[in-house]
Amino acid sequence: MNPVVNQPVAHESAALHVSGRAYYADDIALPANVLHVAFGMSDIAHGRIKHMDLSAVLSAPGVVRVFTAMDIPGENNYGPVMHDDPIFATDIIQFHGQPIFAVAANSIDMARRAAKLARIDYEPLPAILDIATALAADSFVLPTETLRRGEPEVVISEAPQRLSGAISIGGQDHFYLEGQIAFALPQENGGVLVHSSTQHPSEVQHLVAHALGKHAHDVVVQCRRMGGGFGGKESQPALFACVAALVATATGRPTKVRLDRDDDMVMTGKRHDFIAEYDVGFDDQGRIFGLSLMLASRCGYSVDLSGPVNDRAMFHADNCYFLEHVQIVSHRCKTHTVSNTAFRGFGGPQGMMAIEAVLDDIARHLDLDPLAVRRINFYGIGERNVTPYHMQVEDNLVHRIVDDLVASSDYTSRRTAITKFNAHNPIIKRGIALTPVKFGISFTATQYNQAGALVQVYTDGSILLNHGGTEMGQGLFTKVAQVVADEFGIALDQVRVSTTDTSKVPNTSATAASSGSDLNGKAAQIAARIIKERLIAFAVETYHVQAHEVVFEAGKVRIGANSLGFDALVRDAYLARISLSSTGFYRTPKIHYNRSTLRGRPFFYFAYGAAVTEVAVDTLTGENRILRVDILHDVGKSLNPALDIGQIEGGFLQGAGWLTSEELWWNNQGELKTHAPSTYKIPAVSDWPEDARVRLLDNTPNAEDTIFHSKAVGEPPLMLAISVFHALRDAVASAAGPIAAMNLTAPATPQAILHAIDGSTESVRNHAVAEESV
Repeated sequence: MNPVVNQPVAHESAALHVSGRAYYADDIALPANVLHVAFGMSDIAHGRIKHMDLSAVLSAPGVVRVFTAMDIPGENNYGPVMHDDPIFATDIIQFHGQPIFAVAANSIDMARRAAKLARIDYEPLPAILDIATALAADSFVLPTETLRRGEPEVVISEAPQRLSGAISIGGQDHFYLEGQIAFALPQENGGVLVHSSTQHPSEVQHLVAHALGKHAHDVVVQCRRMGGGFGGKESQPALFACVAALVATATGRPTKVRLDRDDDMVMTGKRHDFIAEYDVGFDDQGRIFGLSLMLASRCGYSVDLSGPVNDRAMFHADNCYFLEHVQIVSHRCKTHTVSNTAFRGFGGPQGMMAIEAVLDDIARHLDLDPLAVRRINFYGIGERNVTPYHMQVEDNLVHRIVDDLVASSDYTSRRTAITKFNAHNPIIKRGIALTPVKFGISFTATQYNQAGALVQVYTDGSILLNHGGTEMGQGLFTKVAQVVADEFGIALDQVRVSTTDTSKVPNTSATAASSGSDLNGKAAQIAARIIKERLIAFAVETYHVQAHEVVFEAGKVRIGANSLGFDALVRDAYLARISLSSTGFYRTPKIHYNRSTLRGRPFFYFAYGAAVTEVAVDTLTGENRILRVDILHDVGKSLNPALDIGQIEGGFLQGAGWLTSEELWWNNQGELKTHAPSTYKIPAVSDWPEDARVRLLDNTPNAEDTIFHSKAVGEPPLMLAISVFHALRDAVASAAGPIAAMNLTAPATPQAILHAIDGSTESVRNHAVAEESV
């Protein structure tokens, strides 16, 4: 057995990352005649352009040309779905910071200075800036959707207990370390090569071609790696690639577009912020009989990916809980703010936050341990196991995971100890929470569940692998290389993964929806097996053996009683004119989904997990700290445990940032004021708990035929951080009672925590300050 797959192999670029030798789009050596681009952006949220004078921009030092919508030879759009995202605004401004023109100059400093010289007169129009205003105005980018099962209104009205409430859930900036960047080089006959930091090279290719009025074969998009994506480089990079390609083809000069952090945060979309309101009927043990849930999200000025994001929020508003009588209404609100987009979890985290708030509120209303209420509502095994969208939960691991984690984390005795601690400590309050995760794996847009790969074996036995997935630090290239090395029974260092390239593997899906390894791993395995079968057939004919007597392992090939190196067999096959190159194609089986009825099987399978988080809160300042986290997560039979543990840890901390410190704030003119590290707080190393215990669930290969029976791990861990928010709620409840906990909003910043506490009681401030520390 070749020990490559299921092993904790180091990331293929780890040494390059830590030594600073990993090449990103910004590291590509520039030709001497390269142009640099800066954008002229609107400084109002909504209005009409009355007059625009760019003469001073054009005459500024170093400026070669200025581009507006009139200079676009094809379609003035970079929107992937509805074609409602103009590359440059024409007459209507729809958000503060919207691109109006671009300056191409001999240096980036010259371009930026010139862009400031524009003179633009506006006719301001009323701006809708938040969800509540949009709801009142019936302002939507897409029609409202309703997912319904049973008779929720009747059941709620007849239930022994009834409760209504709401929760506000904030957005989140992607804050990738590498910002948005594109570098375009003109090619012969009007073609263009674009290096783009993108999760979706094929989409960038198509949108660039449309903007230039060309065919897809005229545009090649490449991406070796990204310095982070998290969904922010799925649809958003097309704008910058389109502009780079526009300038390059119009001027005949290589062109680079690279945003600084402030412009990046102003111009690009975020995680959708949500408002959730509920009406729920339940019994005295907290079991839900009926639920009516309203979800409303701020989509921004255009559709972007808001349709599937909000669909997924609806599909994850059940999380791990059986909802027999339920109605979920989803409003997709149009506002005059930047168009929000994909973000790790893609709406799922917001849906889960809503249902977890409902369950926590029920528990506090009944004065029960929230875990007991969660458990009594879990999906059953063989019963109570159909989702609101009529997909059967076939492989329910939540009971096993939660039972294991309760025992290993010592949850029960710690909750008792925390209650005693809080009774004797008036200022510092501790809280604990266990929350589960059930996350559906597949694109809800069924057509995206496909992938291609190209495997090429060279005569020295080395292999070049290309596939449609993109590497953004998550280790996709490493995992797929492990799959190919395993198939041929060779060492991992004999496989090299090349830059994602639309000219090698066409029409690929985005590296998103946690499907990168599932899709591309299978496609690469299929391509490798085609070549392997050719080699086996050659060996059978040459050595007069049966096919089962040809075995690839440990860099050699056993052929009956003979043994030779893999490279030797490859050379012999080449001399015999056997093809050593193949493409592979994979499409996810079983999935189907009726968009009009919101029913079907949109997911191939579910990934599960749970986390227990303990926090401490200073009730005088609102400052808080994660003291300990215990995580047990299901990844099936892990392709690479080291990479999977890394994804779980990173996802958890990014989720904790979303729910505690990362606050987006627009002023009443629609101007984003949290547009830099100085005003927007992502988690730091010091925010990682000193006591962190992260485990993979043992002996649970995926029941579905995924690559080596593994499970996706990109997105599900982020939602483990919901336990952080509910642990903070638990601490707030100890300080000021259950109503205070129910009033806590996300992100639970120190200010939000103080607001929740002070809004319910003033007793905290009457205590003397004790000698305590968080």
